Amino acid sequence: MDPLSSAARAVTLAAILCCAAAQAQTYPAKPIRAVVPFGAGGPADIYARYLGQQLQGVLGQPFVIENRPGAGSIIGTDIVAKSPADGYTLLVMSNTHTVNESLIPKKPFVLMKDFVPVAPINSSDLLLVVHPSLPVKSVKELVALAKAKPRGLNYASSGSGTPYHMAGELFKALAGVDIVHIPHKGSGEARTSTMSGQTELMLDAITTMAPIARAGKVRALGTSGLKRSTVMPEVPTISEAGVKGYETTIWLGIMAPAGTPKAVTERLNAEITKVTSRADVKKIWGEQGAVPLAMSVAEFDKYLIADIAKWAKVVKISGAKADQ
Repeated sequence: MDPLSSAARAVTLAAILCCAAAQAQTYPAKPIRAVVPFGAGGPADIYARYLGQQLQGVLGQPFVIENRPGAGSIIGTDIVAKSPADGYTLLVMSNTHTVNESLIPKKPFVLMKDFVPVAPINSSDLLLVVHPSLPVKSVKELVALAKAKPRGLNYASSGSGTPYHMAGELFKALAGVDIVHIPHKGSGEARTSTMSGQTELMLDAITTMAPIARAGKVRALGTSGLKRSTVMPEVPTISEAGVKGYETTIWLGIMAPAGTPKAVTERLNAEITKVTSRADVKKIWGEQGAVPLAMSVAEFDKYLIADIAKWAKVVKISGAKADQ
């Protein structure tokens, strides 16, 4: 081996490491934009804004939340995919994105190719609710009615590929019922539709639906977790209420355009993890039904790959289509 070549490589490596360290120390030098590819008022929007407020203080720069909903998260996500890979444009994502990898294969981006993981935020159960006019008071009664009226009932979601859509498809598959999917432009619109009776039921994040159920605007039948929610402990899980093995959650996270410097993603991961690991954040989010998540960049990468595989199986078993 040429000793001069070895020396040159060593100098180059040292320069790269110094550059990376400098980036970590100087980042951020301007406001950070976090694109939420979902409508305002939903969990992704609410928790992104909360997280942004916490990060502004430690990062010393504004953390600007920009809602760009549409096409089941694809519009906003594509904007980030085409943004400079400098750490100043981030994607607020959910399991909508891991679902879409199999549900909508013909997209202008591939999640694990065009993005790099940054950090997870939190996860929460979903709440199965029906409009009070629907003559059912339990999951078993809902399943019986759905079986007696194939395609006679409908459920709302915030759009094809969203966790709410796939939660409904999983329910249909495990319960052996055929309920019509009615996609909406966002979770707020789907929620309003169910509260008004335009649609008959939906699975929505317990963090936003629990207060509505307590107010009597909808009737809660079950929660989607493995165990009862501390937010509504009186409501059984969907599994214990009759649909054995049912379990799903909605989780949120942050990704950045592919090519974003590792020093930047690691810095963001560290600061986000500090926020999600704080006792006060755990308490506040826990009261809302959200469980903070903390993973390294590498751990989050594995989590995303596993979730893509999980939902690919659900899409295949349920026969779900993007245009349902």
